[in-house]
Amino acid sequence: MSNQRAAKMHKASGMDNGSDMKIYQFFKQARVALEESGNEDAAFYFEQCEEWIRSGKSLHDKPAHYILGV
Repeated sequence: MSNQRAAKMHKASGMDNGSDMKIYQFFKQARVALEESGNEDAAFYFEQCEEWIRSGKSLHDKPAHYILGV
């Protein structure tokens, strides 16, 4: 028997698996490409998705218009 209590576990980020990270990278690359080509308005919406995923939320949590802020 041990006197040590159970460790508290938590996720380091909201990205549980590799697919979330790939989606995040896609949005980030799209944002950068759009910014470089002068499409600031479109880049803004990709940044919204990027931030949503980075904060640990799933794209399935809310409808697209809510995530994009429109």
